[in-house]
Amino acid sequence: MTTTEATTQTQTLVRIEHLKVHFPVMQGILLQRQVGSVKAVDDITFDVLQGETLGLVGESGCGKSTTGKAILQLERPTSGKVYFEDTELTQMGGETLRQQRREMQMIFQDPYASLNPRMTVGSIVGEPLEVHGLASGKEKRDRVADLLQTVGLNPKFVTRYPHEFSGGQRQRIVIARALAVNPKFIVADEPIAALDVSIQAQVVNLMQKLQDEMGLTYLFIAHDLSIVRHISDRVAVMYLGKVVELADRVSLYENPLHPYTQALLSAVPIPDPTIEAKRERIILQGDVPSPTRPPQGCRFHTRCPYVIDECRHEPEPEFKDTGSGHYVACHLVH
Repeated sequence: MTTTEATTQTQTLVRIEHLKVHFPVMQGILLQRQVGSVKAVDDITFDVLQGETLGLVGESGCGKSTTGKAILQLERPTSGKVYFEDTELTQMGGETLRQQRREMQMIFQDPYASLNPRMTVGSIVGEPLEVHGLASGKEKRDRVADLLQTVGLNPKFVTRYPHEFSGGQRQRIVIARALAVNPKFIVADEPIAALDVSIQAQVVNLMQKLQDEMGLTYLFIAHDLSIVRHISDRVAVMYLGKVVELADRVSLYENPLHPYTQALLSAVPIPDPTIEAKRERIILQGDVPSPTRPPQGCRFHTRCPYVIDECRHEPEPEFKDTGSGHYVACHLVH
């Protein structure tokens, strides 16, 4: 099934339209004034389909985590719209938004920082149930025990504290907390980056198992392209606040169209010495430009090995469908 066919047959769960998140840069001590802005996310548009895993990749600082937080309204967008099942979120607030968050949860990158060290595991996992009025007393205790068992932890751990667990176990606790309110959509912000390699596969396999059993939809943010290839149905590539390419997993990895995507994939090791020896690595020159002053024209032109005059002087390339749902923003692709 092509991506286009999948889009027509699968309901869109989350729709992001022209999303921008700009952080003000202030100057002065007493009389502060804004002298610029950090354009962390700068006009991106894409959909997340019901039941899929959309991988979001790119270098550190390109805006991946900010995008995830802005979708959940943990970071308020500067402009643009976010729709969850046709409900617009950016104008929501207070109790309405709190109730909406039952449908959307987040798994944070650092399981050491995202758990309150003064709360027991039972309190951590059970807190969302109380906040949303879903369970209390024995019903809550039974639900917490079920959640811990679901993520592969002993229900008897409810009286223990986070410092008594390994990194992998803590991330399982974070996942259990996210699942407590039966969400439909989960933003996983580099959920395995802080874990040992031996534990990463266990957490990824657990997330896939839970997706199959509970019909979850993931936005999986990562910089490990091999993990993204394993877990994702479609992949979006970000560079300097922009989505530069979006395609289904097979199309993106076998036929990357944007030079930045090609450079990223050339850095992924292939477990075949013969193929690896013949492969040409694309080394990007220079550093990522400042998001306070992104380059004119195509944002990637300062590092692109195939740059032409059009890239420097023409407006930003249009993010367009080249066929079968393979989107790319590049003047070299027609």
